[in-house]
Amino acid sequence: MTDDGATINRPDDPGALDTLATEDQNGGVAVAGRPKDSRMGFVRTLATILFIVALPVALVTTNVRLLANAPAVYAWAFDRYDAEETTGLSREDLDATAAALRDYFNNDEDVFYHTVTKDGIEQPVFNARETLHLRDVKQLFVSVNRLQEVTSIFVLAYVIAFFIWARDGNLRHLATHALLGLGLGLVALGSIGIIAAFGFDAAWDRFHEVLFTNDLWRLDPTTDRLIQMFPEPFWRDMVIVLGAMSALEALLIAALSSVYLLGSRGERTRLRDRVEVAPTTQAA
Repeated sequence: MTDDGATINRPDDPGALDTLATEDQNGGVAVAGRPKDSRMGFVRTLATILFIVALPVALVTTNVRLLANAPAVYAWAFDRYDAEETTGLSREDLDATAAALRDYFNNDEDVFYHTVTKDGIEQPVFNARETLHLRDVKQLFVSVNRLQEVTSIFVLAYVIAFFIWARDGNLRHLATHALLGLGLGLVALGSIGIIAAFGFDAAWDRFHEVLFTNDLWRLDPTTDRLIQMFPEPFWRDMVIVLGAMSALEALLIAALSSVYLLGSRGERTRLRDRVEVAPTTQAA
């Protein structure tokens, strides 16, 4: 006790130790911990939402990139829609033009230029209007490629993070998040499939009006070789192929995720039982 009558709790006083630990140390930890937990919770929630959205986007954009760079797609278009007859070009010129287009979509050239021979005269394969439209198409492909790269890297990083820091059912959470993302993607693909089957012409026009700021995409099938090589029915077929590829991949991943969730139910039950029967401890 001091001269003014105040009481001092000495270190050897058990009451003093309890009071200091409770009021000073624990209080500080609690106050400091809440904002940290809140921030980490927000980051985890945001990452989960981004993963659910990024997974189907990564699948679709990867397939777009594969189809745009597949020689078989171009050969199939020329065969199915008889490009030799409609364009008046030889198959050798058509195949060379297809190879030049694939190179153009992946290089740094701003303007597409490729020549063919018709009636013994060498000439540009596409006219000025078609060439300008191809520049717009390339910009669209570049954007799709960047989106594919960003979403694919994020999905891969998210999955790796779950495997590195897997604890107490975290992999089950990953499988659940994958199912949510794939479900979202399948709903979108189903909607696109319905549009392609019953209203493709109007949707195709609307697609161009939204993505392009000009009307260069309105080509004449009687004179413009670009649309003769790749007529509108070809793009409808490609939408169907793209949807089928993406749906099959989504179903495969969904099946693997479902098998894991079903197979790990016993582990989750055992973990919950251990937590429930663990003895409650209290400070002495």
